[in-house]
Amino acid sequence: MGASTLRYCAKLSVFDRGIALSNVVVIAHRGASGERPEHTLESYKLAIEQGTDYIEPDLVMTRDGVLIARHENEIAGTTDVADRPEFATRRRTQVIDGETMTGWFTEDFTLAEIKSLRARERLPELRPKNCAFDRRLEVPTFDEIMQLATDANQSRGNGPRIGVYPETKHPAHFQALGLAQEKPVLDVLERFGYSHEGSPVFSPLTRTICGS
Repeated sequence: MGASTLRYCAKLSVFDRGIALSNVVVIAHRGASGERPEHTLESYKLAIEQGTDYIEPDLVMTRDGVLIARHENEIAGTTDVADRPEFATRRRTQVIDGETMTGWFTEDFTLAEIKSLRARERLPELRPKNCAFDRRLEVPTFDEIMQLATDANQSRGNGPRIGVYPETKHPAHFQALGLAQEKPVLDVLERFGYSHEGSPVFSPLTRTICGS
């Protein structure tokens, strides 16, 4: 699994105490994004097959309040929405966290509409081989990602569970729209048995050293 696809993290105590490198936690940042378009089930699945400890989805909201995985809520760069004439009038300009952005935004689409789109490579110059998957893969929901992890856990038997590192994008923006992300994230984690103490959920509040 290439370094470009991963974020390597370890608790500070690992370095402070000189613990072996085997205690380093491997987090697949957006899945195996160097080999599959990021934030697709295929990207997360490949990362799991390659032995990652955690998968990291960036989460945004649809108009009908469903968590989906996209790098940003502006989706022209990660889906084929700009090529879909039925959605041409959805293009608009708005200010998000102090930055003016123009494009198509997840909060203007229902989940059914998002599911009609297809993912595409966000950085084709950097990851040209991923373009072979353009317009072939769906945009996944957080529930679908957690189901993927659950299925992988079952196949592992007594092995360690796949961890998740959910990152909410633009939470203040979504809260102002009445689409707060925090409770839906917790609800999904609870549904899939990841809400109790000791569950492999990586918290941004944990003191870590991380590099992308």
